Amino acid sequence: MLSVSAMVFISLLLGGSSAFAAGDATTAELKVGLDGVWILIAAVLVLLMQGGFALLEAGSTRMKNAGHVAGKTVLTLGICAIAFWMFGFGLGFGETNGFIGTTGYFFGGDESTSASLFSSLSGSDVPITIKFLYQMAFAAISLAIACGGFAERAKLSIYIIFAFLFTIIIYPVAAHWVWGGGWLAELGMQDFAGSAVVHMQGATAALIATILLKPRLGKYSPDGKPAMIPGHNQVYSVLGVILLWIGWFGFNPGSTLGAVNDGFFGYVAMTTQLAAAAGAVAALLISWMVFGKADIPSMLNGVLAALVAITGACAFVEPWAALVIGAVAGVVTFFTAQWVEKMGIDDPIYAFSVHGVAGIWGALSTGLFAAPHLVETVGVGKAGLFYGGGINQLFVQLIGILGVFAFVALLSVVVLGFLKWTIGLRVTEEEELVGLDMSEHGSYGYPEQMKALQAQEAAVLAKADETLRID
Repeated sequence: MLSVSAMVFISLLLGGSSAFAAGDATTAELKVGLDGVWILIAAVLVLLMQGGFALLEAGSTRMKNAGHVAGKTVLTLGICAIAFWMFGFGLGFGETNGFIGTTGYFFGGDESTSASLFSSLSGSDVPITIKFLYQMAFAAISLAIACGGFAERAKLSIYIIFAFLFTIIIYPVAAHWVWGGGWLAELGMQDFAGSAVVHMQGATAALIATILLKPRLGKYSPDGKPAMIPGHNQVYSVLGVILLWIGWFGFNPGSTLGAVNDGFFGYVAMTTQLAAAAGAVAALLISWMVFGKADIPSMLNGVLAALVAITGACAFVEPWAALVIGAVAGVVTFFTAQWVEKMGIDDPIYAFSVHGVAGIWGALSTGLFAAPHLVETVGVGKAGLFYGGGINQLFVQLIGILGVFAFVALLSVVVLGFLKWTIGLRVTEEEELVGLDMSEHGSYGYPEQMKALQAQEAAVLAKADETLRID
């Protein structure tokens, strides 16, 4: 039942206090209004995550690239919104042929035709325009993860081209398979808010980009040993993770697409929080055991990995399982981040370890931990192995993971490989040494600090030159 305060609030949103006083707003209209406000707030929270990515990535990279890294987040968000409006929404959620959506391109926002154009989204009465904004925010998150693989060495033009192509030919296809009524939806794949669809997909594209771009200058010694290239501001990274953590409450609970009556979004919020907490503690403890010191970046990666893992499972698992999923994600990501680096793959923000490996684990976890009563509530798939459901759901999850990974990897290789062959992916060595702030934008994100640093370097070189002349 709606509370009196909620009814008053929604009545005001629907047309002012007179509507409530005159009894014009029905209970159904009030429900639609409250659900719509909640999902719009959730969409804003997910968009706020872009600020988290900007702080996290800028803080995790060097000062000479900080402005570029933060600024491209705004650029790619703008490109994603336009491309998703043009084709992405229709391809992702339009009427299905099993592979892609075939209706709803150049989205017009017409509520009267939404049922016929986007039947996969008809389970909620939230206005179609709000659903569009919410799904666009998801696509933008996946793109932000993918662009993490380009950090500190890719041309700005590559971000522009890849952002557009990722949003119209890569992301919406996999989203359609799972959420738009495609073949994985028919199999019953469980991915409530996108461990595979959003996170693993973006991380797979990031991995391909990282491999094709090759490591940053100075990352590896001649004998192949990785060198530390620390980020310039750990506090920014911490603040970025906190913003992402908060934004995740739009990501996971918002995916219920409703707020009235059962309050299920509150349960999803609880499992999300428990998993994140477990990931933070587990990752810090394992770093302490291995390094002999409590490593803050490892803890931050643990939080994000746990959030990624619980994203697909949050509505299907009980609280104790959420703790297990989060803790395992934090520990596994700690080790895979080091393994990827030792393999010669320079992933500056650990996109594949945090979003890819943890996304795989999160997608698999429902095949183990999905509780029967929660599966019934959500209405997707079957119970997990540990609840007597056998291996059926685990097998479906594995098929989905392999299918999405293979598709995204193949398309990313084609797109990025073609760009590398034609216009090149990477800036010149000189531009990389100067920093992308200056070479791509003509000014530093930290102009005063960079001037002071350059003056200091010039003084050191002058002193060295004078010493050589005296000798």
